Amino acid sequence: MKSDIEFYTQDVDFPELDFSCISNWLSFIIGAKNMSCGHLSIIFCSDEYLLKVNREYLNHDYYTDIISFDYCTPKSVSGDLFISVDTVKLNSNIFDVDFTHELTRVIFHGVLHLLGWDDHSEGDKLQMRSLENFWLHYFSV
Repeated sequence: MKSDIEFYTQDVDFPELDFSCISNWLSFIIGAKNMSCGHLSIIFCSDEYLLKVNREYLNHDYYTDIISFDYCTPKSVSGDLFISVDTVKLNSNIFDVDFTHELTRVIFHGVLHLLGWDDHSEGDKLQMRSLENFWLHYFSV
């Protein structure tokens, strides 16, 4: 299956990212798990838009940085990643990191969800953060 990663915006401008580089990194991360990269849509949006998605599709009434919709098959990773640029900006300030670094971390986080990792328990959260940090370091983001 051909890798198909597309980037969109909904009510925000495109963030300044090297989209080709991010696509290559995501394909590499997915390949490292012996999976192929199917269709991935990465949608950058506002807090309000993501809150609407969270309420409508997940029955959650809170803000978040990312929501992942998983359309994976046993051998191929596909899905939609909705990312709130507003929350990513806020978190980059809270964590005192560059916005691009935090945005890349969130994108990796979404793909890790599609690869099967969860962050429901404290142990899961620690493992997820460790994997995010590994890939951020690997790609020197």
